[in-house]
Amino acid sequence: MEPVPITPQKHDPAWKHCQMFKNGERMQLKCIYCGKMFKGGGIHRIKEHLAGQKGNASTCLCVPNDIRVQMQQSLDGVVVKKRKKQKIEEEVMNITPIASDVHLIANQDVENTEIQLIGVPNAVETNSSLLVNSEDVVDRSIQRRKRGTGKNPTSNSANIDGVSINGTALALCSKKVDNQVHMAIGRFLYDIGAPLDAVNSVYFQQMIAAIVSGGSGVVPPSYHDLRGWVLKDSFEEVRNDIDKCKETWFRTGCSVLVDQWSTETGRTFLSFFAYCPERTVFLKSLDASEIINSWEDLYELLKQVVEEVGVEHVLQVISPGEEQYFVAGRRLADTIPTLYWTPCAARTVDLVLEDFGNLEWISTVIEQARCITSFVYNHSVVLNMVRRYTFGNDIVEPAFSHFATNFATLKQMVDLKHNLQAMVTSQEWMDCLYAKKKGGLEMLDYVSNQTFWSSCELIVRLTIPLLQVLRIVGSNKRPAMGYVYAGIYRAKETIKKELVKREDYMVYWNIMDHRWEQLWHHPLHAAGFYLNPKFFYSIQGDIHSKILSGMFDCIERLVSDTKVQDKIIKEINSYKTAAGDFGRKMAVRARDSLLPAEWWSTYGGGCPNLTRLAIRILTQTCSSMGCKRNKIPFEQIHNTRNYVERQRLSDLVFVHYNLRLREKVGTSKEQDFIDPISFEGISLVEDWVRAKDMYMEDYGNSDWMALDRCSINSMLIRPPKDETEDLGEGFDDYEIFSCMKDGDDDNAGEKVLNH
Repeated sequence: MEPVPITPQKHDPAWKHCQMFKNGERMQLKCIYCGKMFKGGGIHRIKEHLAGQKGNASTCLCVPNDIRVQMQQSLDGVVVKKRKKQKIEEEVMNITPIASDVHLIANQDVENTEIQLIGVPNAVETNSSLLVNSEDVVDRSIQRRKRGTGKNPTSNSANIDGVSINGTALALCSKKVDNQVHMAIGRFLYDIGAPLDAVNSVYFQQMIAAIVSGGSGVVPPSYHDLRGWVLKDSFEEVRNDIDKCKETWFRTGCSVLVDQWSTETGRTFLSFFAYCPERTVFLKSLDASEIINSWEDLYELLKQVVEEVGVEHVLQVISPGEEQYFVAGRRLADTIPTLYWTPCAARTVDLVLEDFGNLEWISTVIEQARCITSFVYNHSVVLNMVRRYTFGNDIVEPAFSHFATNFATLKQMVDLKHNLQAMVTSQEWMDCLYAKKKGGLEMLDYVSNQTFWSSCELIVRLTIPLLQVLRIVGSNKRPAMGYVYAGIYRAKETIKKELVKREDYMVYWNIMDHRWEQLWHHPLHAAGFYLNPKFFYSIQGDIHSKILSGMFDCIERLVSDTKVQDKIIKEINSYKTAAGDFGRKMAVRARDSLLPAEWWSTYGGGCPNLTRLAIRILTQTCSSMGCKRNKIPFEQIHNTRNYVERQRLSDLVFVHYNLRLREKVGTSKEQDFIDPISFEGISLVEDWVRAKDMYMEDYGNSDWMALDRCSINSMLIRPPKDETEDLGEGFDDYEIFSCMKDGDDDNAGEKVLNH
């Protein structure tokens, strides 16, 4: 049977994931993932098949996880709509008691008012129990009019059982109901002391939808349900999801990630993850307080985790770069010669930024900038004024870490320089009581000082490339292995071009070399650079010997079969000369548009052995950045002396962590908007927003309720940007590759580091 084209009129999202065939007079549908043919049931049955929903269709075992989630959400939406319609049919007659209230609103002069669709479901309240969607009400009204029972369908008001309801009235009633719902949610969160950013979870909206679909008779789970069968089923669901993810490790391999942190009580915990391009999964956590300073114990622990994951799958173990990890990691690489130990690139870049910030002239500028922000963020009147003049932008920018925040905030202030200058020269500022206080006068001096701004701009130009590297290693969009080497190269190149004189730029280069020594010529990073066609083909002349040496090292370590090694060396020549499919015009254009691993998968068929190795290297990460830990009761687990309850709590953490990691998959946002003075974001920006040692009366009216609502619809919000595009082409500065330093510059670097 030949497939029948699917017409554009078929809007259901499931049509994109099936084929349609004609068998005589009957139409049949085929799943494009597992090939199962459906002779009846229509597109809804295909959707159930893809979503894994038990009922009329078997579950597809090959569908990607993001498609499965999309189909589940689509099915949930259908259920909600059906139940809403049923509820309206059953209860719409009860809307009559609010007729007097509605008439009071409808009798106002709103003849020229159009019905506006609000971003949340519109509803009318009746006796605090009936929720009716206003859009459905208007649709029913129009249908009645078409049957001759109503007025002109183009009228702005709906007539339901003799009650005239204007669109504006419906919107106002909907707002009242929404407020009641929001208050109920708020009271619950306040009562249990939950972090307020809990509402940013994707599962929050799913919970609301599930409750609505259950109708007024839904029974909430009990405490014993949540710690019993609900947790058990959730654990099984997460574990099955992870098992499917593990199936991709055979092709891409994975990286074992180690995350370390300390609690307020002084205990040290370790968490272990496995990263692959499909997603990162949480493996386990443990209390390492007794072994954290022993490289022998760390070695045994790392070895155990690698064996649990599967030695054949692991390409690298990424951990903090302290000495005990360095020794344990090298010992691990000697014991298992098919993997590497790698220090965390994100932490390393963060240490470079810390050292930059410790330079005297830079730390002085940062303190001057903090004088501005601490004054602004401790006076609600001034903060409102700043947000008006910056069109809703904050002048403090939370970033990956405390040190990254310093330089991200300086960049934000430079971007808003003219707005701040316009504010402090305005009549509104001159009339403001706070402008005459010490902090206001200090702010005026700095904002009006061109030397201050020139210093800020230079710091920003020196550090932007390093912030870019941090965003690359923390991105959800693409694995970082093919880009980090180029990112560090660009950072050193930018500093050199900016400062020109060798004695000037070598101070910063020495800081970078001191921190990046273990990573600069790491074989995996060098091979990632070598195998990224975007960079490889932009090099004029011969590629640097240390990069080539790193590539050879990866071949020997990651490919144990010597015959396959020899085949890869022969295939490298085809890659170097862009022979065969590598030289196609499509392949040349795709060097910039496709992810490196996708490029090899598409055009590397003539070099299967090299392609297999390239995909395994280019799909790895460079950082052990984990998800937030502040909601996970690690200490509670290890303080529990009952083994049954400890296992239950361990399963809870397993579910908790993996749900948060799954939430990141496919998201286009790298970071949600954070209010700089919120409790959730204060740890990153505390030095920028905390009050100085002053008496409370010096702050005047700092009432938080006087603040205008935060806005993220501002002039600095730009379309999502691919950070790797700025890495450009051309890598021909041999001084950067060689990290050449003379004796004087070495001493200068030591002075910087010891400052």
